[in-house]
Amino acid sequence: MMKTTAMSVSMRNDALGDAVRAYALEAKYEFLRVLRTPAFAIPSLLFPPLFYLLFGVLLNHGNSAAAHYLFATYSVFGVMAPGLFGFGVAVATERERGLLALKRVAPMPPGAYLAAKMVMAMAFAAIIYFMLAIMAASLCDVRLALAQWLGLGLIAISGVLPFCALGLVIGSRANAAASPAIVNFIYLPMAFLSGLWMPLSMLPKFIGDIAVLWPPYHLAQLALAAMGREHAGSATMHVAFLVAFTAICFALAKRWLARAT
Repeated sequence: MMKTTAMSVSMRNDALGDAVRAYALEAKYEFLRVLRTPAFAIPSLLFPPLFYLLFGVLLNHGNSAAAHYLFATYSVFGVMAPGLFGFGVAVATERERGLLALKRVAPMPPGAYLAAKMVMAMAFAAIIYFMLAIMAASLCDVRLALAQWLGLGLIAISGVLPFCALGLVIGSRANAAASPAIVNFIYLPMAFLSGLWMPLSMLPKFIGDIAVLWPPYHLAQLALAAMGREHAGSATMHVAFLVAFTAICFALAKRWLARAT
């Protein structure tokens, strides 16, 4: 009896180890695949620092308040791309080529495919935040407590998930040729309408009124709160919106992908 129990525990441990290795390998190769795709890696990694250099460093003329505000909002802007493009374009392409159907019959955990893409997006988000943090501290004299640096980094890295979910919705419906245009059509206007490029107080009132509809707005308010800067609404409200948005998008994408494959 004890031998049987020991064998059962050993088999479960082996199965768990195999699953962990499968998830780790899928995440590793997904990250390497994306890193070796210049059309994705270069814009995702370089555009946010370049935008911050232009607007946060060169055009704000040493304005400390602007530098702090733009560091928070460009951290949000930077993490949008890995989620939207990493899922929206990649999933559409892989679905159209039949790779999703192949993944389903492969001997791998069913969640490894999506988990690997989420880990990839979060890794890119971490790299982008790290580059922006170095620029903010060295070029813009942004000074934060260690807890604020870490809190903002956590918000930026975990904040990529709503955009992964939105990208997955796009990838589950759009074809490979149309998906980049659809993602760009959503990406840049949504960033502008959420006040990521300039405070909403500087924009027409109706833009500020509808800003609460967009995920980047809520993530930006959490980022500003983490820095101790002026922000709108409560953290609970912003987190609730982002969690609900992410859950709804993942549920829709799951349903559509099941039909597609």
